Amino acid sequence: MTAQRARFTSLALLTLLSACQTSTTVATPPTSPEVVGEFRKGSGYLNGYIAPPQLPDSLKLLPPPPAAGSAREAADLETYRQTRALRDTPQWTQAAKDVNLKFPQAANVFACALDLPISAETTPHLNMLLRRTLLDAGLSTYKAKDHYQRKRPFVAQGDSTCAPQEEAALSRDGAYPSGHAALGWAWGLILTSLDPDKTNALLQRGHEFGQSRVVCGVHWQSDVDAGRLLGAATVARLQANPVFVAQAQLAKEEIAAARAKGLHADPGQCARP
Repeated sequence: MTAQRARFTSLALLTLLSACQTSTTVATPPTSPEVVGEFRKGSGYLNGYIAPPQLPDSLKLLPPPPAAGSAREAADLETYRQTRALRDTPQWTQAAKDVNLKFPQAANVFACALDLPISAETTPHLNMLLRRTLLDAGLSTYKAKDHYQRKRPFVAQGDSTCAPQEEAALSRDGAYPSGHAALGWAWGLILTSLDPDKTNALLQRGHEFGQSRVVCGVHWQSDVDAGRLLGAATVARLQANPVFVAQAQLAKEEIAAARAKGLHADPGQCARP
């Protein structure tokens, strides 16, 4: 190849790379709920980053729930019986708090583990990141939920839960896998990638958030374990979404800026029940 042709080839490649980079540039992701839009009008849940058909397929990824009479089913029942002793304890109170997925209250789920206030006003990109991934993680569980229609513990055992106001709706919704557990683990993983120094606290809180569903009596342990797998799968899929990646970077910058200002989560809010 002549020097002139080599230079021409190099210029062509640079032009092509420049065009590719330009074509994948993402505008600043929106932080306005009105711009993002609701998944279902009046629900308060915003559209996710991933179109539902592109989400991980829970029916393909997960084994069936424990079969009747199996050792796994017996283990679920034993865990359920043991956790009934937690009724009216601090863990029960925390489980009742963890029921609420509506914002702005749900932004507080990880505020203490992150040790920063999270809100539309103080950290708009971080707040929107949590709001949108809520739907992604939650919807990732529904192919299996709808297919298996597993009865929840409180229905199967004729018992009450830490969330009596939710029981009518939950009794019509499949238990396997747990959407709350998928969400808690997804949020824990996402936040860990944004602030690695808080890894242990964030992942512990993400794990606890899923366990709250067992304590509450609305999920079996195997529901929660399967939910965490879907949460991790959803986070992996989100890495290929340019809007999520751009918003995550802006959220990371917000966290750094908040730390530079010396901001902390509200100590009163972080006091354990």
